[in-house]
Amino acid sequence: MTALTVLAQAAPLAPIAVPPIDYAAIAPLLVILGAACASVLVEAFLPRHQRWPAQVALTVGAIAVAGLALGIYAGNAGPEGVVTVAQTLAVDRPALFVWGTLLALGLASALLIADRSVEPGGAFVASAVARAEASGGSRVPPGEERSYGSPDQAPTMQTEVFAFLLFSLGGMMTFAASNDLLTMFIALEVLSLPLYLMCGLARRRRLLSQEAAVKYFLLGAFASAFFLYGVALLYGYAGSVRLGEIAAASVGSDRSDTLLFGGLALLVVGLMFKGSVGPFHTWTPDVYQGAPTPVTAYMAACTKVAAFAAILRVLHVGFGDTRWEWRGVLWAIAIASMLIGAVLGLTQTDLKRLIAYSSVAHAGFLLLGAMAISEQGIASTLFYLLAYGFTTVAVFGIISLVRGPEGEASHLSQWAGLAKRSPVVAGTMTFLLLALAGIPLTSGFTAKFAVFAAALDDGMAPLVVIALIASAIAAFFYLRVIVLMYFSEPAADGPTVTVPGAFTTAAITLGVIVTLLLGIVPTVALEWAAGGGFAS
Repeated sequence: MTALTVLAQAAPLAPIAVPPIDYAAIAPLLVILGAACASVLVEAFLPRHQRWPAQVALTVGAIAVAGLALGIYAGNAGPEGVVTVAQTLAVDRPALFVWGTLLALGLASALLIADRSVEPGGAFVASAVARAEASGGSRVPPGEERSYGSPDQAPTMQTEVFAFLLFSLGGMMTFAASNDLLTMFIALEVLSLPLYLMCGLARRRRLLSQEAAVKYFLLGAFASAFFLYGVALLYGYAGSVRLGEIAAASVGSDRSDTLLFGGLALLVVGLMFKGSVGPFHTWTPDVYQGAPTPVTAYMAACTKVAAFAAILRVLHVGFGDTRWEWRGVLWAIAIASMLIGAVLGLTQTDLKRLIAYSSVAHAGFLLLGAMAISEQGIASTLFYLLAYGFTTVAVFGIISLVRGPEGEASHLSQWAGLAKRSPVVAGTMTFLLLALAGIPLTSGFTAKFAVFAAALDDGMAPLVVIALIASAIAAFFYLRVIVLMYFSEPAADGPTVTVPGAFTTAAITLGVIVTLLLGIVPTVALEWAAGGGFAS
């Protein structure tokens, strides 16, 4: 009997069931990913002198349309959320809050990336200039404006960066809403791979930029491998990669917990790497320093938001019932992160590296809220991410304005006496640094107060005491920069402050306004963050 005869006599196969998809719920995600694909087509088919305006319009328009779709859906959605696309995506209140935060921060970052006035021609490498430098030829004069290019000229900015931005933003949105670990891993790769490329596209300090990209890629590959191996162990334990089913198996199973907590440990390594949590932070200072400053702003804000949104979902949905087993380990990680960031930040002489260690300390503070398995813990962590993201984008926008003959002047000695050269820039930077330090009437104070209160209510008083000590230590290096700007004499050949273009001005202004409003009237954002729990 042939194989064809056997197939002919077999019972007819049942039709494949199409999983229900709530297109209204995932419309913002579809808009961003669709725009990313369209951005690739723009690069392929538009003449090169038309790509920059088309890419800027497409990127800003896509984020605006996604934000509109998100607002319409959030206004009509209930607090319980929906699980859609074959139960791989959970569009609940925390996911909607994170999506809104990512879109707003993505817009501010896109404006910094698109600016062509701070660095003539843009902050990103132009292929023609790179070839000229590599062959020993002459550079394009800094004052010559060729950002658009012309039909017979190579562009002075690689516009592929906009496609990378949209793909990584779509990956971040998927990462934050993933309801199963395999989808989360795919989203992790979608958000990471464009970032590796974006880090190596700096116009100036090319070798430093490329070194940062290689370090980020290699360490990111290791972290992804840890994450995926953790997924395999958890699948072996629970027979599923869905967070809800892992939680159910951990409560109602008599199997050994070795696979469960071994898988969680490896999973945590991958997630903590993305969130710049010490001691998994080793890539952060080098990458922050070497990447183009607009990309650093985007990574520092959006990547941390997406990473901690995923950490919240994994801990609350998948492992909330077993928190007493893993909380001790995360206590140690949080303490290490806070102390590493605060102490090593004191030794830094480069401002971008200083902010990198600041982000490591803030990651430790965020872990306090993530470990508080309560609605208050969710709301406080989400609010902290919103506040920290806007402050960080504005800080890097200010850093991009202070420039010397070789580009950005990020060494602390070059910021001496900045208040005498540009009181507005120095005053804005002072306000933002005070927000990072957690001074009252800024978003940083409100965010830290909310996270510390949630941790206290969940019995983590010793950890809050350590966090307060780390905050006091970290405040020193913020004040150090402020004293340097106001109480030192500027060097005669010191850097100048570039007048920002409209895009950079808009991004900095948005960050400063949100930082101020969240410090004075945080009620609206806190209520939205506390609008509901996770769906599974």
